[in-house]
Amino acid sequence: MPLNRDRKNIEKAKQDETALEGLSSICTVLVIGLFGLTLIAQNFMIPSGSMENTLLVGDHLVVDRITFAAPTKWMPLVHYREPKRNDIVVFIKPGTIDADGRPSILHLVKRLVGVPGDHVHLRNGIVYINGEPVSQPHAQPTTPENFSEFLDDFPSIRPIGNGDPTYGTPDVWANEFPAHLQDGDLVVPPGMYFMMGDNRHRSLDSRYWGFVPRQNIVGRPLFNYWSFKSTDGQLAREGLMDQILWMGHVVIHFFSDTRWARTFHVVS
Repeated sequence: MPLNRDRKNIEKAKQDETALEGLSSICTVLVIGLFGLTLIAQNFMIPSGSMENTLLVGDHLVVDRITFAAPTKWMPLVHYREPKRNDIVVFIKPGTIDADGRPSILHLVKRLVGVPGDHVHLRNGIVYINGEPVSQPHAQPTTPENFSEFLDDFPSIRPIGNGDPTYGTPDVWANEFPAHLQDGDLVVPPGMYFMMGDNRHRSLDSRYWGFVPRQNIVGRPLFNYWSFKSTDGQLAREGLMDQILWMGHVVIHFFSDTRWARTFHVVS
């Protein structure tokens, strides 16, 4: 008999919940979720092939925003650290402006090659840090067919400004570049980082537009939660009709074009 009475009390309590209380519960869940997505982790999508074959066009990543953040007393158990060589990082591209000449935010993902104080240069595609060659098996190899003096013997040629289509280098980096040269090396200044894509011959990176300030680093990719076959540039289209057509394509080809083997693939 007491068991039945308890069941009735529970059912009555459920029935007595007001619409306002229900809305409050939903809002609480949304706030917690929003906090997690903005402060702890965030999802990013890969729109280009600059990091192939480490990251593919159409990879959707969960990015850790905490590890590289400034330490806080209210989260004492979280492991904080500074970015280090060979980390794959998400960052805000420095010096990005929109069509109206105003600053804009463009997130990129590259591999961190040089930390503050490093002397960096490439010879025939091999990266040298502080005079020593660095093994980078993840990087696209240099061959006689894809060799480029600017890309593979960097910094043998000074970047060209004025948005030159060959190098795509803004004036500010072209003018600043010589000040960071020392005995044929590019020296990474304090508070700055040198980034390169793994797809070395199809990556617009620090060789083209310069160093990344520490405050521009957002986080590091943890794993790939979904990967869908896409073409380079397809996911960067912003037109309404392009987006509608793409969503229809995803719905139709979801099962056949999802890269199932990359689901929950850890990024390294």
